[in-house]
Amino acid sequence: MAGYGGYGGGDGGGFMSGSQQGGSQAGGSKYADESLRPVTIKQLLDWEETFPGAELAIDGHPVTQVTIVGQVRSVKPQPTNITYRIDDGTGAIDVKKWVDSEAQGGEDGGSGAGTIAPDAFVRVWGRLKSLGGKKHVSANFIRQIEDFNEVNYHLLEATYVHLFFTKGAPGSGGGAKQEGGGGDNMFVDQGYGAGGGDVAMGGAGPGGGNSAMQARLATCSRNAQIMCNFINNSPGGTEGVNLHVIAQGTRMSVRDITNAADELLGQGIIYTTQDDETWAILDY
Repeated sequence: MAGYGGYGGGDGGGFMSGSQQGGSQAGGSKYADESLRPVTIKQLLDWEETFPGAELAIDGHPVTQVTIVGQVRSVKPQPTNITYRIDDGTGAIDVKKWVDSEAQGGEDGGSGAGTIAPDAFVRVWGRLKSLGGKKHVSANFIRQIEDFNEVNYHLLEATYVHLFFTKGAPGSGGGAKQEGGGGDNMFVDQGYGAGGGDVAMGGAGPGGGNSAMQARLATCSRNAQIMCNFINNSPGGTEGVNLHVIAQGTRMSVRDITNAADELLGQGIIYTTQDDETWAILDY
């Protein structure tokens, strides 16, 4: 599969053929095997290390480096590293940027950005590490995001790559679909609003074979059906899916999602979980 383009460019990279671009690394043959993939934090947290030092694999394909986009929740400067707690709406993970006292250009190890303040949105490039059973991303590079469109772009690109590996290339009629359906989704499995007609829930609708719930869903608006389909195919489980994740995944407005949620709540199809903007399917 194509590798993910590296650090250059104003949009933070792109899905490119060939090996990773940007940066330098000793060892020509190993460099050619390097890959950089856009992912959600949920995908990293869901990966299970079968043995110490196991190679990271997502959707059945090895990944050497990843790029994530999220909001800084906390910053912990230490003598040897700066630890950022990053949240992208699908999960939260620690990102460690090691401090190189000999590097030039900034206190964060040569990137020139200095310490990034909490609440800022950032893009991170690095490798997933596990220490004592706790995962973190060891960052090669981290920078603050100036244009929020990059956040939406990243989630859409991560979705595209996930669907490529699980469903096959566009127009290929599938082929790379994983066994077990969408049980290990990154937050989306099926298309939303694609094509005309009814937004089918397939065989994995809310409540499984609950025909009464399916009948109630059929009376809802198209936006409510799209929202329900998205939540149903998201990996949030009983923790639910936040309004902003739904907005990014479905490209619906916050107002449309709020109205759709009122419909689904009234029909008893979804319920609020962590707060009034996070919902899960009833009888998930």
